[in-house]
Amino acid sequence: MIHPVIMAGGTGSRLWPLSRQLNPKQFLRLTDSRLSMLQMTVARLEGLDSAEPLLICNEEHRFLAAEQMRQSGHEETRIILEPCGRNTAPAIALAAIQLVRDLPEDADDPLMLVLAADHLIQDVEAFQQGIHKAVPLAEQGKLVTFGIVPSHPETGYGYIHRGKELAPEAHTVDRFVEKPDQETAQGYLDSGDYLWNSGMFLFGARRYLAELEKHRPDILAICQAASDDAAQDLHFIRINADIFADCPEDSVDYAVMEKTSNAAVISLDAGWSDIGSWSALWEVNEKDSQGNSFTGDVIAQDTANTLVRADSRLVATVGVENLVIIETKDALLVAHKDKVQDVKKVVETIRSDGRHEHMNHREVYRPWGVYDSIDSGARYQVKRITVKPGAKLSVQMHHHRAEHWIVVSGTARVTNGEKSYLVTENQSTYIPVGQVHSLENPGVIDLELIEVQSGSYLGEDDIVRYEDRYGRT
Repeated sequence: MIHPVIMAGGTGSRLWPLSRQLNPKQFLRLTDSRLSMLQMTVARLEGLDSAEPLLICNEEHRFLAAEQMRQSGHEETRIILEPCGRNTAPAIALAAIQLVRDLPEDADDPLMLVLAADHLIQDVEAFQQGIHKAVPLAEQGKLVTFGIVPSHPETGYGYIHRGKELAPEAHTVDRFVEKPDQETAQGYLDSGDYLWNSGMFLFGARRYLAELEKHRPDILAICQAASDDAAQDLHFIRINADIFADCPEDSVDYAVMEKTSNAAVISLDAGWSDIGSWSALWEVNEKDSQGNSFTGDVIAQDTANTLVRADSRLVATVGVENLVIIETKDALLVAHKDKVQDVKKVVETIRSDGRHEHMNHREVYRPWGVYDSIDSGARYQVKRITVKPGAKLSVQMHHHRAEHWIVVSGTARVTNGEKSYLVTENQSTYIPVGQVHSLENPGVIDLELIEVQSGSYLGEDDIVRYEDRYGRT
């Protein structure tokens, strides 16, 4: 049986303004109108002889990840929470330690299928066939990576040089090479012996830990200590933050794959893309006869080879080509397709200027639902709040703001100081400054309400929580 390990960390800054630090690309519906990238990754495991996936994500994404797994029918999925990012070698080590711990000591070495949550694979059948080819090699102790058959001389990916043949479509790894320039990439393509490095792997958990101990014992020691002191919280596995903070950063390629003598590669031709930029998304999207890819409300005149995504309003283009235009409720990006790798520089500028548009969208997801910041001023803020059936906000208090709630649809159970009462459609209630309060949806449909905040300080950190069913402090 295969044990899928899905790495769902990262911020995807090159896909700003859609991808934000608190809602990055792996949780977005980029290539499918129904499923996020994470959910597509989970869906392509169907039909494999595999266990329940083990997810690795950042602490700040835990509720978003859990909700998307629940929507995919995986309510029992365990999620390892990284207190801080330390690259892929430590992340995979945490998962391997957990898998080994779950099994009896005399059990076979569990095979880990390590996948990124934000990759696109268009040919699922070819993907699964590649995994089947990799299983015998992994069972023999090989550390198998999946190399993508290149379709063009790509300079944005690292490459794998194939060695001797082990089986059809399976070779030893001669060497890993860094991202090449255009001329070198063309030479790699012409030779037929180089593959794109996909960052997907299949190997035994104990085998990986043994290789890590051989080549990076410092990483293994800290991961082991942090895991030994982990805490279980619902389906979350909370790694000890103080211990893990001292872990060196390193990728699995540098730490293990480039050093081991047991690396193997499976050649995979499955319509793979890491969707690492807006131009990569344009390449995989369906296009019209003019080479355009449009999503949302778009009117185009004399427009060619352009990607437009309109999330909240009409976007019109006239006489342009080779552009990327991304519109969200609070930001607009216009870039030439040849310059989209520099979008991350915009994000760096936003961050250094003390702005907030790199952190989150106007719509912010919480374990109980979502809120949309509609309007704000010096002493007021207006939000549209949606609370899921059966969900409850924390019992809390604010030092600096009062709140006025108007129910638009559904029914709210309000705790307001010593009182508890129902508020239904077209009714409202007022929460004074300093009042302990909570909001709950006791019904079977979404609760929609408008919240008007007023006061001297309206930041999200003005919350004193007394009780919270989601484990937040």
